[in-house]
Amino acid sequence: MSEGQGTPFIRTRFRPVQRLSTASLVARQLIEQLGAEHIPVGARLPSERDLAQMLGVGRSTLREAIAALELLGLVDIRPGSGSYLRADSTQLLAQALEWSLALGEPEIGDLVEVREQLELLAARLATGRADEAQLERLREHVDRMRDAGDDVEAFVAADIAFHLEIATIAQNVVLHSLLTSIQSLLADWFDRTLRVPGTIEATLAEHQAVFTAIQQGDPDAAETAMATLMTAADHRVRRSR
Repeated sequence: MSEGQGTPFIRTRFRPVQRLSTASLVARQLIEQLGAEHIPVGARLPSERDLAQMLGVGRSTLREAIAALELLGLVDIRPGSGSYLRADSTQLLAQALEWSLALGEPEIGDLVEVREQLELLAARLATGRADEAQLERLREHVDRMRDAGDDVEAFVAADIAFHLEIATIAQNVVLHSLLTSIQSLLADWFDRTLRVPGTIEATLAEHQAVFTAIQQGDPDAAETAMATLMTAADHRVRRSR
């Protein structure tokens, strides 16, 4: 092999792409349905017979789906006892949403539009639900953004933490899961836009305005400040594409 050439591909490693099996579709539906419920870790799933009946599939197909979930570390199969949830149901919802979004290859513009509306709702809800400890954590994220200086990676981490903190304060599991998934898919774009000179300073001021409005308990001001932040972020992302 000549210098500079890597290990050649072995053709037998690749197989024709196949359609998803019924068991795979059942596994995906189980993840989505379990994630939409507030089910505690360790909860026992319905019996094999009941689940198969509810999903309208054969028991052999259901066994394959449950086995796939066990392989992913989401459920624990205990012979003679049943299947038990190993992951928190809210984590399942976030995982299902993120997989769906990633596999669907959504347009960046579509993600930005959805994120904007979700962030406005989160800011309004958080304004009426934040306690002193939560406000202090939110302040710390702004301080971390300020202290990051020209360190874009540190700034992006603090930026994302700020928005997820607001989603947490909003006390809405579905809203938090959606924003978590979208933030993870847009992280590279945040990094790219913040490397444009002057962007970090402007972004910091926009986040400070959102924090001040939430701290003052003014939902209208919080929503307006978040709308300003989102509009600016939208323009930055679109310019960088």
